Amino acid sequence: MDTALDKKTLVEQVIGICARAGEAILDVYHSSAELEVDTKADDSPVTAADLAAHAVLAPALAQLLDGVPVLSEEQEMPSFEERSRWQRYWIVDPLDGTKEFIRRTGEFTVNVALIENGEPVLGVVHVPVLNITYAGSRGNGAFKRDAEGEREIRARRLQPRLNAGEAVELVASRSHGAGAVDRLVERIESDLGTVACKNMGSSLKLCLVAEGAADLYPRLAPTCEWDTAAAQAVVEAAGGIVVDEQFELLRYNRKDSLLNPFFYVIGDPSYDWRELLTK
Repeated sequence: MDTALDKKTLVEQVIGICARAGEAILDVYHSSAELEVDTKADDSPVTAADLAAHAVLAPALAQLLDGVPVLSEEQEMPSFEERSRWQRYWIVDPLDGTKEFIRRTGEFTVNVALIENGEPVLGVVHVPVLNITYAGSRGNGAFKRDAEGEREIRARRLQPRLNAGEAVELVASRSHGAGAVDRLVERIESDLGTVACKNMGSSLKLCLVAEGAADLYPRLAPTCEWDTAAAQAVVEAAGGIVVDEQFELLRYNRKDSLLNPFFYVIGDPSYDWRELLTK
């Protein structure tokens, strides 16, 4: 697992597992039966598709690396006392974007990341409806695989776009934090010019930054660690960063709560975003 070849092999194995989970989700998505939606203790929705994907992912990942535990949204959470002893573990969101699944927008994903010492070092984000997969690992770069094949992806530079008078492209949640994002857009426009904003569900927003289709994703509303870890690994492998409001890199399994701080996904770390975003 420590060599580049081993990481590449592991990525392919995880992609295969995520594809199987995606098929389990689509079986529910395309079913003629009425979709039943339950509510968990935190008021978030859960469907048969979430549970079906979890049933594929958890046992398959547990067999990939000996002694490496699996932390999934759809299971009982181990105590922090137990988790704090994990130097390496899988973190899984079997169906990220359950609300989008219920709305049938297609904007939902299967998320799997490998965390080592609090850092996401490998991630796979699979989009079942489109059969698109984003993947990346530390030291090996990132790629997107779809019906047209596979291509390397890179986060893009901002300054050349500004020099050419192009809009800053921002991606935001369809459901959360709209007021705070609107205020941020006003600040960016006053400093940098036109902002083009696209709304989207699930971790696809991070993937757009990773593939150079957006410059910034501000997340100014709650998320959990399984929502972000896989796509953060892809973003970082593609040359971008994910930072909290103090501009510290987003890290995992450092506290009892699995809630993330608010954060920014930045495609071009060489641009001085800090002053603008922390006004």
